[in-house]
Amino acid sequence: MPSYTPPLRDMHFVMHELLRITDEFKAMPAHADVDVDTIGAILEEGGKFAQEVIFPLNISGDTEGCVLDQSTHEVTTPKGFKAAYAKYVEGGWPALSGDPVYGGQGLPVVVNQCFYEMLNSANQAWTMYPGLTHGAYECLHTHGTDEQKKTYLPKLTSGEWTGTMCLTEPHCGTDLGLLRTRAEAQADGSYRVTGNKIFISAGEHDFVSNIIHLVLARLPDAPQGSKGISLFIVPKLLVNPDGTLGKRNGIYCAGLEHKMGIHGNATAQIVLDGAQGWLVGQPNKGLNAMFVMMNAARVGVGMQSLGLTEVAYQNALAYAKDRIQGRSLSGPKNKDQPADGILVHPDVRKMLLTAKAYAEGGRALSMYCALLIDRELSHPDEKVRQDAAELVALLTPIVKAFITDNGWIATSACMQVFGGHGYIKEWGMEQHVRDARINMIYEGTNTVQSLDLLGRKVLGNNGATLKKFGKLVAALVEEEGVNEKMAEFINPLAYLGDQMTKFTTEIGFKAFQNPDEVGAAAVDYLRVAGHLVFGYFWARMARVALREIASGNTDPFYQAKLQTARFYFARLFPETAALMRTARSGARVLTETDAVFA
Repeated sequence: MPSYTPPLRDMHFVMHELLRITDEFKAMPAHADVDVDTIGAILEEGGKFAQEVIFPLNISGDTEGCVLDQSTHEVTTPKGFKAAYAKYVEGGWPALSGDPVYGGQGLPVVVNQCFYEMLNSANQAWTMYPGLTHGAYECLHTHGTDEQKKTYLPKLTSGEWTGTMCLTEPHCGTDLGLLRTRAEAQADGSYRVTGNKIFISAGEHDFVSNIIHLVLARLPDAPQGSKGISLFIVPKLLVNPDGTLGKRNGIYCAGLEHKMGIHGNATAQIVLDGAQGWLVGQPNKGLNAMFVMMNAARVGVGMQSLGLTEVAYQNALAYAKDRIQGRSLSGPKNKDQPADGILVHPDVRKMLLTAKAYAEGGRALSMYCALLIDRELSHPDEKVRQDAAELVALLTPIVKAFITDNGWIATSACMQVFGGHGYIKEWGMEQHVRDARINMIYEGTNTVQSLDLLGRKVLGNNGATLKKFGKLVAALVEEEGVNEKMAEFINPLAYLGDQMTKFTTEIGFKAFQNPDEVGAAAVDYLRVAGHLVFGYFWARMARVALREIASGNTDPFYQAKLQTARFYFARLFPETAALMRTARSGARVLTETDAVFA
């Protein structure tokens, strides 16, 4: 009963009319030949794969879930999942943005990002299997030895093998400094790794012949805390010197988590019993290496909620167009029907517009971040690469936390549009809500992302990187400040940009006196920053739409874009005023509450 149509029109709008990515690519030798037609052809085929191959498996995969054979420690994924992955590999999709040295197609990250949005809309649980492999690939590509790259990267690039990251342990989640998994050096240069990991997404499955686990563990003489963590490659099956697979390693799945959502993905409890592993990077520097994978995963989780927001919106809109119930408060609109369609009701429109505004704002931000990553990886100018890297670091926690918070808001609103039917499984909406909820939790809870943004990315360098983004906002305000047609977008954006500087300074000063002020303000602060970023992109999108309309373009797409921008600034953007007020209320009302919890 649910449906999904890849939002190719809006993707092309963001890429080619808003960001003009092919002009950017001309400055990057690796991507100079990538043109609009090439991107269009790839995304059209990618959309077909998402729509026709994995979307039909979404509800059935959620119903069936994964099954663990305790005697063999092997996991069977839902019916059709393995065959869909074979088609994914056959189509060359795992290699899309991979390094050509290791068999990749070398396409820009922004193209891969669009593809993954569609995959996440179609089936988040399935998409997590190949999705985590990208992070493992990036980690080894950056920190692996030449031998490790030669052994593992071609197989990860082709999709013949998949990857995971094994961080969390039963007694510690985000605080990795507490982890107990240990690694002992062997005479042959390898290590024996022993410990227990939990919540390992795609930790065991039947898609491929080998799974490459990247495992955090401690060496015997390691310092306490996060400065004593090392990173190891621990394959499910050992790899012989000639590249063939050897015997089963001492790493296996002992159980599967029973979850609220993403039932089609195997969230594994992993036991390492003297498993053979190989050090990645330097001893006790594993967390730095793993951050490459963690940051990729954080952007990926933002894309998961973006995908869910889009598919939830599409289905809620289709339902609202078809469902009749009640009469318009201003008088019947469909007099030949016993009731009006629910789309006449202002609050139904508000819920739909909320989802649409968050989907399209999130798409603009995520594509911009992907373009920044392309600059960081491929631009010949070192200064451009460095500036891009700094902005990506600033925006990554916003992509992860703001987009996933919005995804929860949007999917819940879309379920509400369905009324009682939204609570019924066959419509698909309740699954989107359940799946969206995990995205606010894993890869660092959204509170952790907020602390990272405010504590490290903003206050940690005295707001230097935030000022760089502020200059983009200021430039847009200067360009359009006298344009009356842009006033409804530029004026609130300019005001928030000015307030953001004062707001940040105030929080920073209070935090200098009492560090708990950072924890008290961080979540609200990130949401304000998220609206500043979304507001910047929505103002730019409104500018493009106004120019097209003024030039005589009658495509209703531009009117829709303009109307959505107006809704965003009128109904969602003003949330910032309340958030700044609550953030300024300080830590005292939170910390001086021992009597409450006695």
